[in-house]
Amino acid sequence: MTLKPYYETELGRLYHGDCLSILPHLEPVDLVLTDPPYPDYHTERYGYKPELITCLADFKCKQYVFWTSKIDFPLDYTAIHIWDKKTGCGSQYERIFERNGQKNYKVFSCYFINSTVAAAYTGDEFTGHPSQKPKRLIMDILKGESFNVALDLYFGSGVLGIVCERLNRKWIGIEIEEKYCEVAAKRIENERKQIKLW
Repeated sequence: MTLKPYYETELGRLYHGDCLSILPHLEPVDLVLTDPPYPDYHTERYGYKPELITCLADFKCKQYVFWTSKIDFPLDYTAIHIWDKKTGCGSQYERIFERNGQKNYKVFSCYFINSTVAAAYTGDEFTGHPSQKPKRLIMDILKGESFNVALDLYFGSGVLGIVCERLNRKWIGIEIEEKYCEVAAKRIENERKQIKLW
C-alpha cells in the first residue's frame, strides 16, 4: 500500500483514513500523543472498539494517551497525569496515561475549549470538535520531551501538528473524518504563517 498524505509540510504529514489500516505502513516514531475514542463517550459517532486502544501496545516508545475518568485504562502504564479543565461543572478532568516513560505524576491545568468564548479567553480557536484539546495543554506536555517524530492516531482538529510545527519537530497525524482533516490542515497552515512572521 502506498500512502498519500491528505496534507503535508516540511515537518509533518496528515493521513485521512482508518488508523488500523494505515499504521502498518508508517515509519517508526519515537513518541505517541493521542486521544483515542472512549468506550463511554460519543460511542455511536466514533464507533469505539477495543483495537483502537490496544493497538498502542505495539509501540515501545513513550506515549501519552488521553482516557476517560470513568473506565479502567486497558494497557500497562508508568504514570497517570491529570488534565484539570478548570471548569466547575460536568467532567472536570481527564486522565492522561503515560506509557514507557517516567513515574512522575503531574497535573496540567488548562481551560477546556468548548466554545468561542473559552477559545478567545485562552488565545485558542474553537473548532467544534467534541474532543478538542487546548494548544497550551499539548505544548505543556511536549515542551520538555526529546523526540524526533511524534504520532497522533486520532488527529482531530490537529493540535499535535500545530504544536510540533511551533517546536520545529516532525509529526504524523491520522484522522478518519475528512471534515477534520480539512480543519487540521487549515489550522496548521495558519500556524506556519504565524511562525514565519516571528
